[in-house]
Amino acid sequence: MRKDTISVEGMTCGHCKSSVEEAVGKLEGVETVTADVDNNQVTIAFNDQKVDLAKVAEEIEDVGFDVKQ
Repeated sequence: MRKDTISVEGMTCGHCKSSVEEAVGKLEGVETVTADVDNNQVTIAFNDQKVDLAKVAEEIEDVGFDVKQ
């Protein structure tokens, strides 16, 4: 299992947090996901044999937030 934290801009409230966590949490291979609105970060524990950070970033952007590389 791999754990990474990525920077995300645009999250401002609890609904934003829930949207990101729900979207990323549905991906196969994602074990845990925690969005931190105050620090503009999302921490993901995942199986990198099943999903990669590019797919996670795509999912976050699909729900309306900007991933910063």
